[in-house]
Amino acid sequence: MKQKTKQAARKRFNISARGKVRRRVVHQSHFNAKDTGEETRRKHAAKNVTSSDQGRIKDLLPYG
Repeated sequence: MKQKTKQAARKRFNISARGKVRRRVVHQSHFNAKDTGEETRRKHAAKNVTSSDQGRIKDLLPYG
């Protein structure tokens, strides 16, 4: 039987070519006018999920 992908996890995470789980930076949706330029640029980049959480997230995304 085929496994199902958790749709909530699919929207929030993606897996890189080397198998690392990536996520968006928090606090970037609104109220960003007061941020410095450095802070704004930092929010554009994706972050790696901690290694302790990667296994659990990969279980939710069986097909990568």
